[in-house]
Amino acid sequence: MEKSISFLLNGEKRTVEVSPSEGLLGMLRDKIGVKSPKCGCDRGDCGTCSVMIDGRVVRSCLVLAIEVDGAALTTLEGLLENGDLNPLQKAFLNKNAFQCGFCAPGMIMSATELLKRNSQPTRDEIKEGLAGNLCRCTGYTPIIDAVLDLVSEQKKDRKQ
Repeated sequence: MEKSISFLLNGEKRTVEVSPSEGLLGMLRDKIGVKSPKCGCDRGDCGTCSVMIDGRVVRSCLVLAIEVDGAALTTLEGLLENGDLNPLQKAFLNKNAFQCGFCAPGMIMSATELLKRNSQPTRDEIKEGLAGNLCRCTGYTPIIDAVLDLVSEQKKDRKQ
C-alpha cells in the first residue's frame, strides 16, 4: 500500500506516492527524474548516491523514501546558484578533478558538508571528510586539490 510523502527537494515542495519498502535513490531517479545520485554499489560503500537530508550527507541507497517525509533534501542540482555552478563545483571543474565523473555527486556533496562544518580544512581533514566516497579514476589528488584551492581562494577573498 503506497503512502503519500511530502518534502522539499532542492527548495521545491514535492509530494510523491511511495511504498513502505521503496528506497530513496530509486524514488529520486525513477519517480522524480533526478539523475545526479547514482547507484554504484547499492550497499552504501561507494558514495555515488549521496544526497543531503536536512543538511547532512547520507547514502540514498540506504534510506527508505518514506523516511524523508517532512525533510529537506538537496542533490547536486540543488547546489547550483541561479542556474550556475557554485564555487566548489567550479573548483572541481577548474582542477579537472574528474575523469569519468561518476563519483562527482558524492564527492561534491561530502565536500559541501565538510566546508559548512569547517571552512578552513587541512588536507588531512579533507581526506577524512571525503572518506567513504570511492573514485576509480583520479587517485583522489585532484579532488583534494580542488577543495584546497577553493579554501585558499576564499581565504584570500576574506583578507581583501
